[in-house]
Amino acid sequence: MSERFIDTPRGRMGESLLLQGRVIRALMLRQALSRFGHDNLGVFWIFAEPLLLAGAVMLMWTVAGLNKGHGVGIVPFVLASYSLLTLWRGTCSASIRALRANADLLYHRNLRLLDILIARIALDSLSGFAAFTVAYIVLNLFGAVRDVDDALVMAGGWLLLTWFGWSFGLIVSALTELFEPAEHFVPPFLYITLPMTGAFYMVLWMPPSVQEVVMWSPIVHIFEMFRGGMFGQQYAADWSVMYVAGWCVAQMAIGLPLLRLAQHRYTTG
Repeated sequence: MSERFIDTPRGRMGESLLLQGRVIRALMLRQALSRFGHDNLGVFWIFAEPLLLAGAVMLMWTVAGLNKGHGVGIVPFVLASYSLLTLWRGTCSASIRALRANADLLYHRNLRLLDILIARIALDSLSGFAAFTVAYIVLNLFGAVRDVDDALVMAGGWLLLTWFGWSFGLIVSALTELFEPAEHFVPPFLYITLPMTGAFYMVLWMPPSVQEVVMWSPIVHIFEMFRGGMFGQQYAADWSVMYVAGWCVAQMAIGLPLLRLAQHRYTTG
């Protein structure tokens, strides 16, 4: 009976999904070992970095007597902003020349560049959220941050940024392979667009005319959603999941065909 089920299209699709799941899991383990090494201290630093930053900022602002602003503590604000910004910038930077950086893996029959990009963003997202969670728990124990208002909203914002960063990374990966000078434009683009990420401000702090402008940025919606789940009634956040999802789908519609073209040119060229 099990053999008859496997012979059906649904059974073959299930087998394919299981195979791709094993491939992506193996890629994540490979990337984790290459990035953090076999030593425990390698993994430790991914948790320690947000703690060190938040601790330094907390100390500096406390000494200056400016540890509160607009009803939101500077430490939770920096912790949330830094964690999201790290995921966004890391996703874009890792997508540059991703095909050439992983060309040796593409000789395996069941491996595609898309699998490598999925594994990388999954590892970055999971490790980044784990780092944020550990940092938050430690700071919460010391009274530097309050209890989370809505953890599901926060997790939803993190997943949206993961999707958005991955879909944008598809375009970056393809363009940096198809057009060699493109890789030189990505870092300046990330710096120029920093004000449109919402990392250094909350929309409520801006004048109404400026709010209308910054809300055109999908990343601002993601930052607002994450902070809304974190701060709750302290901060009247506003965001649109459908607006961000529309951007993600549009970027995938552009990035997937470009990625296939780039991989075809590279493997046949």
